Amino acid sequence: MRICEKALVVVCLLCATVGLGRASEERVKFADLPLAVRATVKEQSKGTTIRGYAKEVENGKITYEVEMTINGHGKDISMDQNGTVIEVEEEVPFDNVSSSAKLAIEKAAGGGKILKVESVVHGATVVAYEAQVQQGSKRSEVRVSPEGEPAPE
Repeated sequence: MRICEKALVVVCLLCATVGLGRASEERVKFADLPLAVRATVKEQSKGTTIRGYAKEVENGKITYEVEMTINGHGKDISMDQNGTVIEVEEEVPFDNVSSSAKLAIEKAAGGGKILKVESVVHGATVVAYEAQVQQGSKRSEVRVSPEGEPAPE
């Protein structure tokens, strides 16, 4: 193999390896969910309208998500294969966001329109707020901690 061919093979292998760590999400049906996940969905979705289910694989780890509407707003619950809730994202009124997070979101929005805000909860603790912002025809997302600091995904 010539040096150019070897370099091409190395680049292709690196690209393939990097791609393995990325998340892949697919829509699934209720019947495709593990029994433990189905039980959690039934428990968590009382009084809601279910919009759909998804299965995500990231770094070899499988999670499931149920997308719901409750009292006119969105609520998504992520859980592991055992049905243990990992994260809850729920649309909240902007007035219910902590003042520090509100200021950080407004600053990041830079005069753009804040379309909706979701609280991100792990256990019983709000760990972040995610805001969808529109500036002209461009939409983006801002994620901050309750203290107003940038929050990791």
